[in-house]
Amino acid sequence: MPVEPHTADRENKAPGAGIRSYGRLRKRAEFLAVRQGEKRRGRLFLLEVLDRGDTGEPRVGFTVTKKVGNAVTRNRIRRRLKEAVRTHAAGDMADGNDYVIVGRRDVLDVPFGALKAELSRRISRKSQA
Repeated sequence: MPVEPHTADRENKAPGAGIRSYGRLRKRAEFLAVRQGEKRRGRLFLLEVLDRGDTGEPRVGFTVTKKVGNAVTRNRIRRRLKEAVRTHAAGDMADGNDYVIVGRRDVLDVPFGALKAELSRRISRKSQA
């Protein structure tokens, strides 16, 4: 009996298995609210963190300014950051926090492993209050 393409192993693997879920920031007001929180600056990106004061799932938003380059460049940066969060850094996010990651051009030049490590390090760093 022939098997349809791309469906042979769907029942064996759940999508996103082993990867922690997180919400997304989508509205401008949500991005602006996070600006009031803590800022963690780095060579590859700026990470803004806001404690919402609840125990809901962490939410993350991605932004890349026009100063970085054209739309193709900005989208490549955004895609690399999203994948690093999805595969590695989502587990380091604290419940009840919102994160905004402002990408810089250097994200395209570093190896993906270094990007994941830097993102994880910045996210998991405790507040120095």
